[in-house]
Parts: sequence; structure tokens; C-alpha cells
Amino acid sequence: MTFSQWHQSGQYFNYKEQYPVFFQEAGQGEPILFLHGFPTASWDWHKIWEPLAQNYHLIAFDFMGFGYSAKPKSYHYSIHDQADLAEALLQHLGIQKPHIFAHDYGDTVGQELMARFIERKEKSRERFDIQSMCYLNGGLFPEQHQARPIQKALISPLGVFLTPFLNKKMLDKNFKQIFGPNTQASPQEIDEFYTLIEHKGGKYIFHKLIRYMAERKQYRDRWVNTLIHPPCPTRLIDGALDPVSGRHLAEYYLKVIPHPDVVILNNIGHYPQTEAPEEVLELYQKFRKKIKL
Repeated sequence: MTFSQWHQSGQYFNYKEQYPVFFQEAGQGEPILFLHGFPTASWDWHKIWEPLAQNYHLIAFDFMGFGYSAKPKSYHYSIHDQADLAEALLQHLGIQKPHIFAHDYGDTVGQELMARFIERKEKSRERFDIQSMCYLNGGLFPEQHQARPIQKALISPLGVFLTPFLNKKMLDKNFKQIFGPNTQASPQEIDEFYTLIEHKGGKYIFHKLIRYMAERKQYRDRWVNTLIHPPCPTRLIDGALDPVSGRHLAEYYLKVIPHPDVVILNNIGHYPQTEAPEEVLELYQKFRKKIKL
């Protein structure tokens, strides 16, 4: 599927009865909900999409403020609201027992969904029964997240004044630093990433979207608890060369999490699903087979 086909074949549903949210759906079988990262969109999953659709029911969507979804300027963007959105989409599609595959920003949304699942199980009020969780590179532990200078600038009081200068050249420069040296994003991929960011003036709300970094610190115990006491089988696939959440995060995970399931991709950076799709696909399928045994 090409970039344009991804957009043209997608669907929309109205979140809170007023905000159009873009999503893709394909395949049959057990459902997998994909949660994308910052600053991109559900297109991040396209390289593993069709192979997985042969065996599973796939759902991917653009978070509020990202990709082809609504990007209102006057809106309180938060991880909790994005988790509400994920639950609303699942309810809209009639899905109650999803597996989740998450990356970066989506990892944090996934942790909030896991925290809610734990709470509902304790109260015997299960709404969504998460079957498994697979994380890719992301800020699972705020103390291990090594933010890039641009992220620190955006979350500062000056962030709102920087958004007009977030151009494609700057995106390319930053992505060169977080991708592996031998698995760099192509010029075409940079064009696609930037198209998703610029759509509907998305870059002008980056200073609001970036607040998730502060939320990670605020809700640190709640979200890290889902890693220490996971309510379902969990795996971390981590690109080691990522300066933001690479080998240092994976090694910390191995140290502090009981019975960790971690796979480190030594030559890969922050976007394993686009840098090494075949490896990620194989590792994910092995994870699914493992939890069925």
C-alpha cells in the first residue's frame, strides 16, 4: 500500500461526536490495536501491515493532533484523553479483547490503558480485556527518557514561538540522529512524515502535544507499575542505537522488571518498525506464538 492509498482507503469516526479521527482496519482474526509515536502517525506501521493482516484483525489510528485526525488549536491534549480515544474506537468497532502493539508516545498511551485494565480487573468491571502488549522504543521510564534538544525547547515557555520554524529540513536533521546509521529514513519517507505533521497545521500545536513528557513524570508510578505488574504477557523490542530510548532503556528494563521479555536490535534506532520491519515482524509473531503455549 502506498502513502496515498493509505490515506484514501482509511476511514473516520467522530470522537466526542465532533472530532474526525482517521483509522485503518484490515484482516480477520484476533484484533491488534496499533498505537503510533510522536510526531508521526499510524502510517508508521505500514511496512508490517499487510503481512500481519493475513492472520489478524488490524486497527491503527491517528491520535488527536496527529496525522489525518482532527487538530483543534483549542484542545487539552493529554495521554489520558488519547487513551479515552483508543477505548472509544474499540467500542465503536465492537472490540473487547485486543492485543496492543505500541511505539514511543503510543507506549505511554498503552501504559495508561494497562493501568485502567488493572483497575477494572480489581473491581470486576472489565471493559476491555487486553490480551498482550508489545512495546517498541519509547519513554517507559521517564528517568530513562533522554529528550532531544528540540523536545526540550518545545516544552519550554518558548515552545509556542518555535512551532513556525518546524520545517522539513529540521525534521530530517532530527530523524538522522535517532535512526540507525545504516537504516536512515529515505527522502521519500521524510516527505511522508512531514506531510502528516503539516496536515491541517499540525506543527502549530506541537507545544501542546509535547506536554506528554511532563505527564510521564506526573504519573510515573501509575504507569511504571503496569510494567512491574503487567496484567497480560508483555514484550519490549528495542532499537539499541536510539539516543532517546535505546539500549540504556532496555538494560534498565532488564534490571528493574521481574521476568522481563526484552529483545534488543543492536543496529537499529528509534523506529524499529520502519528501519527493520522484517525483524520486528518475526519477533512479534514469535511473541504471539510464545504466549499461546
